Formats: sequence, structure tokens, C-alpha cells
Amino acid sequence: MRGNPLIQLGNVPVNAGTIAACFEHLSSPSEKIRALEKDGQLIRLKRGLYVVDDRVSGKPINVRLCANHIYGPSYVSLQWALRWYGLIPERVFTMTSITTKRTRMFENSFGRFTYYQVKPDYFHIGIRSVEENGLNCLMASPEKALCDMILYDSYLPPQSIKGLEQYLEEDIRFDTDALNDFDVGIIEACAQTGRKEQILNNLIKIIKKR
Repeated sequence: MRGNPLIQLGNVPVNAGTIAACFEHLSSPSEKIRALEKDGQLIRLKRGLYVVDDRVSGKPINVRLCANHIYGPSYVSLQWALRWYGLIPERVFTMTSITTKRTRMFENSFGRFTYYQVKPDYFHIGIRSVEENGLNCLMASPEKALCDMILYDSYLPPQSIKGLEQYLEEDIRFDTDALNDFDVGIIEACAQTGRKEQILNNLIKIIKKR
């Protein structure tokens, strides 16, 4: 791929306009983009958004960063983040994220990307920037990922400490030993925003009694 202008784009998701600028000398850059996608040099993330194939860029594709770009503002959370942190054992096949926009779902060659809406005052709590291969993506902290899971899991048990303990240990098989290192302040801040406050306060009680 010597001399391929796509190499300079690296492995950061880019819009069609940025790619077209690499081929502005052509009469129809848009046709060139379609040809590059058909050839596998470009991977479409959604309409108008692409990432260069790693065989062209020479750099691995960060799917979490793709998730940040597909729909934003957003951060990776819920089941996908809990699995990435090693807090739940089951494999997760959907990239799950939180956003301040309306709930959406996208599908591309990497799989399914789902986004769940929260209010802005809740959104900003407990987000961290995670670096991998020189790129940073936004993810929930372990504490925030669990709070997000509690907010959106429709199978959540009755609002009791015993029910929550059963949910953690049996339903999602959460590594409860990890609770010893949790920052309770993040969970308290989430509870103060008002959604499922009692259940989050029960989580705080579980952590503090350990």
C-alpha cells in the first residue's frame, strides 16, 4: 500500500469529508470512497463515518474508540465495560455505551453498538480516559459501569439489600471481591441524581459492610 493516502489517517475514525480531501484531485472522491470500501481498505462504521482497515494503516483498530465516534457524546459502559474490567465472566457481543442523546442502535462489520440515554448531570460522573496503542477512549469506571447496569437492567430484583446481593452474585455473577476497591463516592454521586436511588444506596451499604 506504498503511497496510499489512507495511511496518514491512521486508525482514528474519520468522516467522508476528511477522506475525500485525500482524493480531491479526482473528479469524484465519493466514488473513490465507495471503491475503497468495496476493496476492504475502508470500513464503514455508519453512514459517512469510516475507519481505515488495519492492514492499510498498520495500526490496530480500537473498537471502543469507534463506539465513542459512532454516536456521541458517549462512553463505553454496562456489560461491555464490566466484562473488559474482568468483573463479569460472560462474553459480551454488543458494544454497550451511555449517551446524553436518545437511545440508539447501530450495526456494522464489527457488530452491534447500543447507546442508552441518561441525563447530563448523571452522564459526567465516573468517566475515565483509557489509553491503548496511543489512542484514548472514554469508558465508565468500574463503579459507574455497575451503576449504569443497575439503571438499565430490566431484570433487577426488588429493592432490598438481599435482593441486590443475589442479583450481583447469581444473576450477573459479578466479582464481589472487587467491591473492596470501589470508590463509594462515585456511586453516591450517581444516587444523588435520583434514578434508582434506593438500589444504589443499597449498593453503597453492601460495599461499606464488607
